[in-house]
Amino acid sequence: MIFAPPLQSGQLIARYKRFLTDVQLEGGEVITLHCANTGAMTGCAEPGTRVWYSTSNNPRRKLAHSWEIAESPAGHFICVNTARANQIARELIEQGAIAPLAGYARLRTEVKYGEENSRIDLLLEDDERPDCYIEVKSVTLLDEREQPGMGYFPDAVTARGAKHLRELMAMKAAGHRAVLLFMVLHSGIERMRPAAHIDPLYSQLIEQAMAAGVEILCYRPHVGVQGIVAQDFIPFESGHMLPEGKE
Repeated sequence: MIFAPPLQSGQLIARYKRFLTDVQLEGGEVITLHCANTGAMTGCAEPGTRVWYSTSNNPRRKLAHSWEIAESPAGHFICVNTARANQIARELIEQGAIAPLAGYARLRTEVKYGEENSRIDLLLEDDERPDCYIEVKSVTLLDEREQPGMGYFPDAVTARGAKHLRELMAMKAAGHRAVLLFMVLHSGIERMRPAAHIDPLYSQLIEQAMAAGVEILCYRPHVGVQGIVAQDFIPFESGHMLPEGKE
């Protein structure tokens, strides 16, 4: 995915009311961006952070600008627009870049499924093998107190994420393929774990899901201000100590 037109940058003043972000441009002008990320955004939204934003020419939008990338003090690029995770996952699967998910005849999005009134992010279908249900999650939380390059999900308690894990387990039990695809959108994350210190229930459900046969894939695309493109997988670790100072 290439950003076109190119992203523009400014300095973060504040994120507020979850969806709004004030940014100061180089000339001193202050503009308000839409922020599509409803999470805690730990490490991504400190005042003074350099941010990169896109601009839409859609006259129906209340805010023309959207926050896309945060640049950390360490020089890491973080895609904070969670809506991009599904778009990038779909694009990379269609390109064959995510090998375990390649080769299906059809791909559909936002298909109703399950017993808890859910919509699957991506559904891969093929006449020669079971359907593949894929839930996509955006990973942006880097916490290096325990180990350099360690990322975690979620960054806040997620009842919605827990529901999705239950639905995936049900799909696996029904004979389908079920995949939890973590899209790691932080260039500093080199491995990841479930955030038991933030949401212990979600961490427990991941263990249950893995035991039930749900596949866990962690794919880290290359994140840059020009675009987000294919790169590689990173390891996923479960069953671990909490970061120091977290009890």
